[in-house]
Amino acid sequence: MRVKTLFVAMLAVAVMAALPAARAQNAAGAAASSNIENGKRLWVKDNCYSCHGYDGHGGAGAKLAPKPIATAAFIAFVRHPSASSMPTFSAKVIPDADLRDMWAYLNSIPAPPAVKDIPLLNP
Repeated sequence: MRVKTLFVAMLAVAVMAALPAARAQNAAGAAASSNIENGKRLWVKDNCYSCHGYDGHGGAGAKLAPKPIATAAFIAFVRHPSASSMPTFSAKVIPDADLRDMWAYLNSIPAPPAVKDIPLLNP
């Protein structure tokens, strides 16, 4: 049990350390080599929407969009989720290429408008 907890903690530290540099690199490169439409199709086909919402804004699962974590961190988390209710998905179930497409879809989702720009919220 302690080994698993230590492994999860080490994985979390490694992912957090890689985020700043990887995010800038991934935003340009991964979106260009991935298929956003296929990612959207896979998001629905693989039932990711049932916990994370159709647009990745969360629900029962974590908020993933807009501005998802780096591609490598996203794939690592899908392969080895932290102590949560999210199941583990091996590369046989969802290949890395499909996860990159899903990441590209999440990355394509725009941020919501600012509260000041929503007339109903500003009487």
